[in-house]
Amino acid sequence: MKREYDFSHAVRGKFYRKGAELRLPIYLDTKLQSQLERLAQRKGKELGEVVTQLVKKEIELLEELA
Repeated sequence: MKREYDFSHAVRGKFYRKGAELRLPIYLDTKLQSQLERLAQRKGKELGEVVTQLVKKEIELLEELA
């Protein structure tokens, strides 16, 4: 790293996008990911859709227990 940086030509907010959504990268255990990929393929869905459904159901169950 440099000791000092020149920001005299910088543009504030150059990469800011109003309304942009943050997509979190989520890393699954290798075995779990393989199982979910097979399940998604059998259902004809994308892996992300299957994971989203599972997480939603899990949250519903947790909220019922709380």
